[in-house]
Amino acid sequence: MNITQDKVVELDYVLKVDGEVVDRSEPGDPLAYLHGHSNIIPGLEKALEGKKAGDSLHVTVQPEEGYGERDEDNTEALDRSDFDDEPEIGQTYYAQAEDGSVLPFTVVGIEGDQVQVDFNPPLAGQVLDFDVTVKSVRDATAEELEHGHAHVAGMHE
Repeated sequence: MNITQDKVVELDYVLKVDGEVVDRSEPGDPLAYLHGHSNIIPGLEKALEGKKAGDSLHVTVQPEEGYGERDEDNTEALDRSDFDDEPEIGQTYYAQAEDGSVLPFTVVGIEGDQVQVDFNPPLAGQVLDFDVTVKSVRDATAEELEHGHAHVAGMHE
């Protein structure tokens, strides 16, 4: 079975940036996603289209097909009092936007009562190198299609 729209795919992957491993699937715990539903970055999803279980590939994803370009204007200074605990440089926090969505941000500096934060995804602006092995491909269930993502054991228990 080939990877196409509405297939659930399980894959093992190693992600490198500038030759350094920054993420990987755990042995025996592949990443599961619903193809064609924006569950993974566009460049990787496009490269996987048409592949099948057992296929291995190397995929280089440019920023515009990954996490986007860095936007230097996507930073802000917040008051230290806006934090429930003592903010730490490098720590990721979450803010709620006016539309109710959740925005992750990273603390990049602290000066007095001002905390400098960055709303860019950590891998924005980076070229991503994936080594991927497709472990399985199956039809999505009606529930997975309704929810817009793959279900794995224990997910909705």
